[in-house]
Amino acid sequence: QVQPVESGGGWVQAGGSLTLSCATSGPLFSYMPMAWYRQTPGNERAWVSTITYNGEKFYADSVKGRFTASRETAKNTVSLRMDNLKPEDTAVYYCNTFPAQNSWGQGTQVTVSL
Repeated sequence: QVQPVESGGGWVQAGGSLTLSCATSGPLFSYMPMAWYRQTPGNERAWVSTITYNGEKFYADSVKGRFTASRETAKNTVSLRMDNLKPEDTAVYYCNTFPAQNSWGQGTQVTVSL
């Protein structure tokens, strides 16, 4: 299974915005729900959001109203627009299917400072 490739992370001040992108390949990523997860040091990966093949979106309570998921199925890409970022959003962000396959990318670091 080809690993996803995440990009778009960086450093931003609280209240700022970032858009993450994820490039995928392979049949699984084409039709399965796609999700974003995040992980901080010493903790397990936590689910952030899911977008289904037909565009239904689901979000963790902690990001609801601030994050927006999207996908371009024809291009096998998914994105996560993150607005009004908070220091507690600091983490490495990963994309994967939902439920997750055992093939993780390197992730992309998001750092939010006060």
